[in-house]
Amino acid sequence: MYICVFKYLITQSTKFMAKVVHISEAASLAVHSMALVAASKEMMNVTQIAGLTHSSRNHLAKVMQTLVKNNYLDSVRGPKGGFTLKRDASKVTLLEIYELMEGTLEHHYCGIGEAKCPFKACVFGGLADKFSLEFDHYLRTTTLSQLI
Repeated sequence: MYICVFKYLITQSTKFMAKVVHISEAASLAVHSMALVAASKEMMNVTQIAGLTHSSRNHLAKVMQTLVKNNYLDSVRGPKGGFTLKRDASKVTLLEIYELMEGTLEHHYCGIGEAKCPFKACVFGGLADKFSLEFDHYLRTTTLSQLI
């Protein structure tokens, strides 16, 4: 049996995976790249970081450009160029990097929302909000220096 939905071909054997916490590729690349640069004693370039993170060089270059424009990294062009931290690794939290790429972290994740929900108690037991608060706490209290 085949069902065609828009441009995607879906078969009975196709499985979709849901994520409790969604971290975009851009936010993940930003955090990983910042940690790699912080851990390196020498400048790292986009090709090196893309190789270590198994990511698209073009997408990573855009992420790195955002980090440079927002004063997290310094960049040097040329064959011996690369990136270095512009700020002290112990002063940069993962939340700063995450929110730079994603915007402010949301703390209420139910798709319906409290004001519209017909139930008195959360049908998910409040777990989505709990995970969100724990994720926020981890990002807020973890610095780049703690990753290296």
